[in-house]
Amino acid sequence: MNLGPIEYKVARIDGDYAYLQQMDDPQQELKCVARALLPPEIAEGTELHYEMMEYTIR
Repeated sequence: MNLGPIEYKVARIDGDYAYLQQMDDPQQELKCVARALLPPEIAEGTELHYEMMEYTIR
């Protein structure tokens, strides 16, 4: 389990889930994350910082 830090970009939002693109490796498969685990003000294109199982807006 990678506890970070990892930088992501919200690639798309689909209902209760967001699909995140790893910024340092854009060829990686998108990571599906429940929106309840993310800051409520995210939108497509928002950049996120992940560390110690917590997502914050960059």
